[in-house]
Amino acid sequence: MQARFHAIIFCNKCPMNFDPAALGNFFLILSAWAGAFIVALWLSLVFWTYRDIKARARDPLSRILAVLVVAVLFLPGILIYLILRPAYTLEAEYQQTLEEEALLQAIEESPLCPGCGRRIKDNWSVCPNCHTKLRKNCHHCGKLMELPWNICPYCGTPAPGMRREHLTLDEALRPLTGDGEEEEIHLTETFEEQEIFPEPEGEPEQFEEIANSEEPEN
Repeated sequence: MQARFHAIIFCNKCPMNFDPAALGNFFLILSAWAGAFIVALWLSLVFWTYRDIKARARDPLSRILAVLVVAVLFLPGILIYLILRPAYTLEAEYQQTLEEEALLQAIEESPLCPGCGRRIKDNWSVCPNCHTKLRKNCHHCGKLMELPWNICPYCGTPAPGMRREHLTLDEALRPLTGDGEEEEIHLTETFEEQEIFPEPEGEPEQFEEIANSEEPEN
């Protein structure tokens, strides 16, 4: 029992290696780093807010208010800004507007069926809703043509039964071929201010006498 008492007294007399100045310096350095980190975080949030609101709003007042809210309130301010900021950027809104305009233009430019008034496509020859004939096929190349067209714009072949003017006799009598089979097409020939048959030779007085002699007597 006496030996244990001497051990306790010896321990109490042992010197402690504790330096309050070193501990104070440690907390001072730690506080400096924490302060520098908070200042850098504050500046970065203010700069990010300015850059973000600049991409989302054109109003200068809205930009100033957003930056002030974050600069004054710090972390609660950035939370308020994230809740109240515009949902889309100006570039995203512009792209969305272009897509909507292109869609509306495509809808306006799409043709309508003359029979039922529904939307049709350019490569349809018959309306699938009312069975109205929309276009016809060229008998030579097979491509689609408008119904009023009398000549194919792709191969230059006239439509069957088309009236062709100012043609020579060889061109008018030459048959047109289509789809590998020859078809004779009756063409109406018009010759303006041209005489097909030659005039008979002779004086006009002789023809008048012949015409008078051929008249029946009353």
